[in-house]
Amino acid sequence: MPSSTTHAPLYNLTASAFPTLVNGKSATWLWTTVAIVASLLILEQSVYRYKKRHLPGSPWTIPIIGKFADSMKPTMEGYKKQWDSGALSAISVFNIFIVMASSNEFSRKILNSPSYAEPCLVHSAKQILRPDNWVFLTGKDHLAYRRGLNSLFTRRALGIYVGIQEAITRKHFTKWLATAATTSEAQPIMMTARHLNMDTSLRVFCGKHISEEAALEINEKYWAITQSLELVNFPLAIPGTKVYRAVQSRKAALRWLELAAKRSKEAMASGAEPECMLDEWVQILNDPSYKGKRDFSDLEMAMVLFSFLFASQDAMSSGLIYGFQHLADNPEILAKVRAEQIAVRQGNLDKPLTLDMVEQMTYLNAFVKESMRVMPPVTMVPYKTTKAFPISDDYTVPVNSMVIPSFFNSLHDPSIYPEPDQLNPERWLDPEGSANQNPKNYIVFGSGPHRCIGLEYAQMNIVLVLAMAATLLNFEHEITPLSSEVEIIATLFPKDGCRLTFSPRHPL
Repeated sequence: MPSSTTHAPLYNLTASAFPTLVNGKSATWLWTTVAIVASLLILEQSVYRYKKRHLPGSPWTIPIIGKFADSMKPTMEGYKKQWDSGALSAISVFNIFIVMASSNEFSRKILNSPSYAEPCLVHSAKQILRPDNWVFLTGKDHLAYRRGLNSLFTRRALGIYVGIQEAITRKHFTKWLATAATTSEAQPIMMTARHLNMDTSLRVFCGKHISEEAALEINEKYWAITQSLELVNFPLAIPGTKVYRAVQSRKAALRWLELAAKRSKEAMASGAEPECMLDEWVQILNDPSYKGKRDFSDLEMAMVLFSFLFASQDAMSSGLIYGFQHLADNPEILAKVRAEQIAVRQGNLDKPLTLDMVEQMTYLNAFVKESMRVMPPVTMVPYKTTKAFPISDDYTVPVNSMVIPSFFNSLHDPSIYPEPDQLNPERWLDPEGSANQNPKNYIVFGSGPHRCIGLEYAQMNIVLVLAMAATLLNFEHEITPLSSEVEIIATLFPKDGCRLTFSPRHPL
C-alpha cells in the first residue's frame, strides 16, 4: 500500500523551524512595504515632472518635503535665483506644486484672473485668519463686500485718522528719545517701529474702544503671527508649531476687537461723533442712504479689522523701517525733506497736521514711493488655482496648485526705472518720466480685484511718521555688515534691525 505521508506530520516540526517561518513572513512584509514606499516615491516624482513639464526648476523634488528647508529660511539671493531662472518656474513643497511668476506680464495676469486663481496669501492663512474671513471671498461676493469697506478709506475718513496718527507718533517718539537718553549706542528700531505701527493701527481702527491692556497684548502676541507667515509652513496647527501659536494669537486679538466693535455701536447709538474707523463704519451703516451690507455682527467687524492688521502690520513696518534707513543713509534727501516740511508747515513746526498738508508733501511722498520700490515690503502674494489656468500659450498651471506673482522684478525693471537699485525720488516728480508713464510696473500694493484696499492709508501713515521724524528728531544710522542684508520674515527687513541713534531736534 503506497504511503500517503509524503510530508512530515505537524507534530514532527521542531522549535528551530519556527524562526524560518516567522522570518519568511517578516521578509514578505518588509519587501511589500519597500515596494509600496518605492511606488509612492516614483509616483511623487512622476506627478511633479508631469506638472512641471518644460518649466525651469529642479528636475526632481526631494521626497515628501520638497524645498521645505528653503521655505523655512528664505533669502533674497534664493528668490532672485528662482526669478532669474525664467518668467515662469516650478518648485514643490510638501507635495504642494508651486509656479512662480517673475515677469510683470505673468504677475499681473495672475493678479487679474479671479476666474482662475484666488488669493491664499500663505498656505496657512485660512487657519490663521479663519476660512470665513472676507479676504477669501471671490467674484461678485468679494466685490460687493469690498465696495462697502471702501468707505473706510475715503478722504473724510483719512482726515479723521491723521490726528490719531500724529498723537500716537508723538507718544512713541517721546519713548524713543527717553530710551536714547540712557545710552550712546545705536539701537535697532525693528521692534519699536513695529510697536509704533501696531499702536497707530489699533487706535485708528478702534480709538478709545480698545484698552491699553488690549493694545499691548495684541502687539506682543502678533509677533507669533508674523513668524508663521512662511510661504509653506508645517501643515498642522498642533501645539508647539508656529501656526498653532498664530491661531491662539488671532483668537486673543479677535476677542478684544469684537469688544471694541460692541462699544463703538453703543457709542454711536448714544449720538457720539465718529473718532475712529469703527465709529465711521457704524455711522455709515446707520445712514439710510447706504445701500451695501448692513448686518455686520461684532465678530464680522472684528474679523475685518484683523484682516486690516494682517495686511498692514508687517508691510507698513517694513516700509517705515527702510524709510528711516534710506533717509539716514542719504543726507541730501533728508535735507530736502526737512526743507519741504518748513514750507508745508509755513515755518510753524508745531502746527497740527491735516490730510491736505500730508498731500502737499510732494517730495516726501515721492521718496516714500521710491523707498518702497527699491525695497518692496511684499515681494510676492501667493494665489491658488481654482481650475486649470492657461497662463501662457505653452503652459497651463494645474488646478489646486499655488501660483505666485512676484513684484521685485517689475519694480527693478531697468527699462522703466534706469539704475533700478538706486534710490532716486526725483524719478517720480517728472510726469513724463518712464516711472510715471508705466504705472503697471508699480505693483507694490498689488493689482486687480484684490489690490490693497488701504493703500492710501498705508502710504499716508509712512509719510506722516517720516515727516514728523524729520521735523522733530535727529537720527543717524550705524551701518553694519548686515545693514544691506535682507531678512525675510513675512516681509523684508534689514538683518541688523536698522540701528539708529536719536536726539531731539524740536520740542515734542
